[in-house]
Amino acid sequence: MLSLTPSPTAPTAPTASPTALQPRQSTALGTRLAISAATPDGVHLRTADFADWLADRGRAQVFQVDRIPFDALDGWSFEPGSGNLRHRTGRFFTVAGLHVRQEGEPLGDGPAAEWYQPTIRQPEVGILGILAKEFDGVLHFLMQAKMEPGNPNLLQLSPTVQATRSNYTGAHRGAAVRYVEYFSGPGRGRVLADSLQSEHGSWFYRKANRNMVVEAQGDVPLHEDFCWLTLGQINALLYRDNTVNMDSRTVLACLPATPGPFTGQAVLGDTELLSWITGERSRHHVRAETVPLAGLPGWTRGKDAISHDEGRYFDVVAVAVRAGSREVSGWTQPLFAPVDRGVTAFLMREFGGVPHVLVHARVEGGFLDTVELGPTVQYTPGNHAHLPPERRPHFLDTVLAARPDTIRYEAVHAEEGGRFFHAESRYLLVSGDEGNAPADPPPGYAWVTPAQLSSLAQHGHYLNVQARTLLACLNALPGGAR
Repeated sequence: MLSLTPSPTAPTAPTASPTALQPRQSTALGTRLAISAATPDGVHLRTADFADWLADRGRAQVFQVDRIPFDALDGWSFEPGSGNLRHRTGRFFTVAGLHVRQEGEPLGDGPAAEWYQPTIRQPEVGILGILAKEFDGVLHFLMQAKMEPGNPNLLQLSPTVQATRSNYTGAHRGAAVRYVEYFSGPGRGRVLADSLQSEHGSWFYRKANRNMVVEAQGDVPLHEDFCWLTLGQINALLYRDNTVNMDSRTVLACLPATPGPFTGQAVLGDTELLSWITGERSRHHVRAETVPLAGLPGWTRGKDAISHDEGRYFDVVAVAVRAGSREVSGWTQPLFAPVDRGVTAFLMREFGGVPHVLVHARVEGGFLDTVELGPTVQYTPGNHAHLPPERRPHFLDTVLAARPDTIRYEAVHAEEGGRFFHAESRYLLVSGDEGNAPADPPPGYAWVTPAQLSSLAQHGHYLNVQARTLLACLNALPGGAR
């Protein structure tokens, strides 16, 4: 049976004896993370100077992104017959159609029983890796000022390595990916976190990335587009809109929680929680299969966009990119562009003095295992504005009407800028009560502790990417989950 206890953080290099025993868990790592989270400034860069540093990196390079018609794409074309949008090399990713059918028990406030949509097929596993190193007794993390064409402000704080297999194996024929050697092969350092995690199940078809944190052994050369930050500094930057990118947030969420006075207590015990998740996966029968993009029901292809016939959800668009600091200085590509900003939130309550958040067992067409735990609310309000009150998603109106004094965290964060164009969500942590967040929630919802979320994040395909972002935000709260 899967254990919810954090995984060991032993060195990856072989020990003197292959049968030598070692502790199954490293209690020291939690303490080191807590010290880093409590350190407001690092040895390389003060938090107060970060905005100037990021602006300097932006001025040092040429960044430009322009919308273009599909026929201006270089190397991309719609396949005869299927109409799928793919690169001439067959690498990177393909935009295809997706047909999703839900059978069996109804989804409640989830998606319709059957729908069609474009989806991104990218079967290769990428690396999202953050390099760690101790300076003056405090763990620091090597973060990168990285341009992504879909970011609203282009330049955001990304992991040390953020690369698809096509990128780090040189399929783009560009420069080598910096620091990738620390995350693969015999020379890598001490693994602090390592798990396969899903990407957006609403837009990707069964896509996963390897989320890693590796502690470097020895000196690490520092490139000008990178900086060492403590966990406390990164947590402070999570309060700033569109600063810490999605890939950084999901990797940070995979770090283990620090044992505390309430981490062993919860409304649902670990075995009960795993049983509940298994039950949710068992009661939802979802058939998702890729289909031709050409003639996709409910969608129309124009000269510069593929759009839903009712103007909802998202468009598929094309862009031309110039980026001086990337491995390739110029390219064109498709991107998914949501029609509106999303709202993503956890409702929070204390039970017996222990903080809990309300998770939703979400069904998304691109998930590998049908259901992953998502936030209480994960919706684009405009997509549901036409629905009568009885059909509106659970808890959406509660979050939209939240009083300022109940909002414990709020920031606007962009989703993955390498595949999505100006995809933003308003992320919130909102205190609830029995009137709007009952202790006995509707089917498909459960109260869990942040420590349980952290334990689940040590394993793949339990928390969706939006829940992992909110877990990183929970850990950033003063006196937060970590």
